[in-house]
Amino acid sequence: MSKLAERAAPAGSQEVAEGYRAGRTLPVRVELVRQLKRRRTLLVGGVLFALPFVLLVAFRIGGDPEGAGNQVSLMDSATASAANFAAVNLFASAGFLLVVPVALFFGDTVASEASWSSLRYLLAAPVPRARLLWSKLVVALALSLAAIVLLPLVALAVGTVAYGWGPLELPTGGSLSGGVAAERLAITVAYVLVSQLVTAALAFYLSTRTDAPLGAVGGAVGLTIIGNVLDEVTALGDWRDFLPAHWQYAWLDAVRPELDWTRLIQGTSLSVTYALVLFALAFRGFARKDVVS
Repeated sequence: MSKLAERAAPAGSQEVAEGYRAGRTLPVRVELVRQLKRRRTLLVGGVLFALPFVLLVAFRIGGDPEGAGNQVSLMDSATASAANFAAVNLFASAGFLLVVPVALFFGDTVASEASWSSLRYLLAAPVPRARLLWSKLVVALALSLAAIVLLPLVALAVGTVAYGWGPLELPTGGSLSGGVAAERLAITVAYVLVSQLVTAALAFYLSTRTDAPLGAVGGAVGLTIIGNVLDEVTALGDWRDFLPAHWQYAWLDAVRPELDWTRLIQGTSLSVTYALVLFALAFRGFARKDVVS
């Protein structure tokens, strides 16, 4: 086995150079710059930036949305104000569109290094395995947060120009003032991020197990879709409460006259629990993995 491969092998006791500090290897800012320069990051940002404009054009062409019969949904009030327009953008994208960038940022991060045959060189630098994963995990989380925040911010700007700033008109009747609406939208964005943690953890775990980035990203997206399908099977009854997909729209409780934290807390607890388990498995498995790529 070459010296390079020996360094990339599972950690053992090794002599290190004087002045070496494990905590200084692969700084988060360096990894962040690397990921920001990648085309997939720019592409994701472009798609999320463009979505509010696409919806704006759709409403301009199709006219104001109307409810079916006597039923009124959040979508029906999309053009009432900038806050409504931002809420509709989140509603339209939370189920699937936002799943893709989260899976991409977490699933591509380690597997791409393996596919480029650069992973063993990072470990031979030497970058400790736990340090490498932590840096990539923090950057993936930061990029996911930026993606999820970018969409409502652009939607608010576009909605303000197109429909003006005003209260959040609720589909159940009544409205929330601008300040309260901003707070509720912030809660919504935070919950959407938390609800995506299971997909993120799945993608990150798969990224440490495979050398194929597409396999990690596709696997996480596929399992998320399966979860959404299972949640539609009413025959499962209370078993659906253990599916993260069952709580993905719990943030709708934040756009009601009285904020109800019950479903938000339940969904957060489930997502965080699953995510912590999967992240722990990723670190444990990668620490013992024989890295040859």
